[in-house]
Amino acid sequence: MRTNYLKIDTQADRQNIEAAAVILKNGGLVAIPTETVYGLAANALDGKAVAKIFEAKGRPQDNPLIVHIAAFKELEALVTEVPPEAVKLAEAFWPGPLTIVLPKSSAVPPEVSAGLDTVAVRMPSHPVALRIIQAAGVPLAAPSANTSGSPSPTSAQHVLSDLDGKIDAVVDGGWCAVGVESTVLSLTGETPRILRPGGITPDQVKAVIGAVDIDPAVFSSLQDDEKPMSPGLKYKHYAPKAKVVLLKGSLAAFADYAAAHAKAGTMAMCFNGEESAIPVPAVSYGAKDNAAEQAEKLFGALREADQAGAGLVLVRCPRTEGIGLAVFNRLLRAAAFEVVEL
Repeated sequence: MRTNYLKIDTQADRQNIEAAAVILKNGGLVAIPTETVYGLAANALDGKAVAKIFEAKGRPQDNPLIVHIAAFKELEALVTEVPPEAVKLAEAFWPGPLTIVLPKSSAVPPEVSAGLDTVAVRMPSHPVALRIIQAAGVPLAAPSANTSGSPSPTSAQHVLSDLDGKIDAVVDGGWCAVGVESTVLSLTGETPRILRPGGITPDQVKAVIGAVDIDPAVFSSLQDDEKPMSPGLKYKHYAPKAKVVLLKGSLAAFADYAAAHAKAGTMAMCFNGEESAIPVPAVSYGAKDNAAEQAEKLFGALREADQAGAGLVLVRCPRTEGIGLAVFNRLLRAAAFEVVEL
């Protein structure tokens, strides 16, 4: 298969968006930009098309997908009820990086929900994503457009590096501004529950609907017999080819640990300006006190480690306030929960 590269610019916007929409209408796969990461999109109402996503990514079949819509009214056909909390959240955060989990309707194929009786839905804020959904005329199932388990893609080139020749097209809409996946919030229990932290913080959600729980799976892996209720829960995710170790402690302690474990292929991921203090090759992933910048640069830094041929990546641990919780969650999973207290 040849993957078509569709660049969005002022000359070819309409033509390329229409080309992507035609592929999607015909049951194909198109990687599209969103404000979070690039998504691998298929017609969410076509089970055969959705199955191609799992094949292209090498994604486990019990890992549910998120459905993307372009207007709030499109939610009603996908779910059995729209509670008042969902309306409030949509008014506050849609379009944007919030996914809401609700009981699914019969219109949603089992391939999308991985056999669950719920469906995860969001409305992306990236203008190209919205135009493609509108042009396709159907909701789009779209997990991250990468090989399953590897760092998520925040550029079209990241997508091509993983999936070139495995999908029909990639639409290049530039760099993803948020950089980590959406917050996934379930409204199916007594208390709303964050299943995956992301671009909308727990405090932002609480300000709109009150009390919110955070699922234990945000901080620890599920048991083998547990069924994931959200993407990004059960399996090792977001990881480069190298072994990743997350280190909590001061810069001095981090540098000492790096010196003790220095060998060919050892790299560090640190905060801006710390590179010269670390005795192994280092790449920064944002300012120490700027979690939004860390989120934007995280996956690019992990991919840079792969490009450098790293065998071991030692990572400075971020703070967990605000969107920092999402950055910490992604690094926890990239490190398969290996955290060293210095």
